[in-house]
Amino acid sequence: MKRPTIRDLAKAADVSVATVNRVLGGSSAVKRNTQEAVRAAAEAIGFYGLGAIGSRISAARPHFRFGFLLQQPNRVFYRDLAQALRAAALSLRDHDVAVQIEFLDELAPQNIADRIKALGEHCDAIGIVAAVHPLVAQAVETLQATKVPVFALISQLSAVGQINYIGLDNWKVGRTAAWAFEHICKSPGKIATLVGNHRYRCQEMNESGFRSYFREHASNFVLLEAQTTFESGAIAQELTEKLLALHPDLAGLYVAGGGISGALSAIRASGRAGQIVVVGYDLMDTTRQGLIDGSLTFVISHPLARLAEQSMIGMIKACTANSDTVNFTSILPFDIYTRENL
Repeated sequence: MKRPTIRDLAKAADVSVATVNRVLGGSSAVKRNTQEAVRAAAEAIGFYGLGAIGSRISAARPHFRFGFLLQQPNRVFYRDLAQALRAAALSLRDHDVAVQIEFLDELAPQNIADRIKALGEHCDAIGIVAAVHPLVAQAVETLQATKVPVFALISQLSAVGQINYIGLDNWKVGRTAAWAFEHICKSPGKIATLVGNHRYRCQEMNESGFRSYFREHASNFVLLEAQTTFESGAIAQELTEKLLALHPDLAGLYVAGGGISGALSAIRASGRAGQIVVVGYDLMDTTRQGLIDGSLTFVISHPLARLAEQSMIGMIKACTANSDTVNFTSILPFDIYTRENL
């Protein structure tokens, strides 16, 4: 058979010979859809330069390096988030994005600030999950002064929008959790709350929204003072055991931060699984099993694939924007799970 020519490829792709030549030459003047049409046609007719076309298209894409600073690597949620970020970067067709993901075991503010600045030295934009602290804020300001966009993921770092944010409306999250207690508890009673660390703005807003709902709609419930787990499963287990012992009439437990695995272990060991309404966050192996065995009632979850996708979109826009005063915040809808919709 006669080997397909450039003219044959142009006909198959419904473009001019000049356009094919520009694609083969790696010109960035050709629209992305047209480049892809030429590549598809080359594959369909067995064009000898298919590999070269693919290489030219890839080389013509804008290149970025995005850095992400996440929490401890032993926590399943952050491993899942990292996987979603890598998948989102690979799925981009019009941009070539390399991701650099770091997990922090040491969450001291100075260490976080140092890693933020180090990432910013060789990344086009960075996304971070961090608690609010003056040292962290100072590091973010340093990067922003050098025109490196910074995105807060999961937990906002600024209440007034100076820092881009990709995540949930945590006020609504807290109120939704409260709604669940009001409608699932058989009768009004005591509700305990566990937070990881109030310096995470998301958890502070979760609790605030939670309490505001009860003040407005269900004042006959008794809300116990929130206790801090410091994001530790072991501490959450110990606190839950104490709560169950001190309050045998406990109607519900709201786990508004890290430590859900420990809280569920304590509830299972107490023999009260299914008797106490428990609301927690994010669908993963631990919470999925909790829903199945009845130790967990209701899960509010981040849509990780969408969060990762919006992170990539926002960072690309921030890197290519003509102004550094534009905010690229994206508030995502959250997912809700019970044992019936797993």
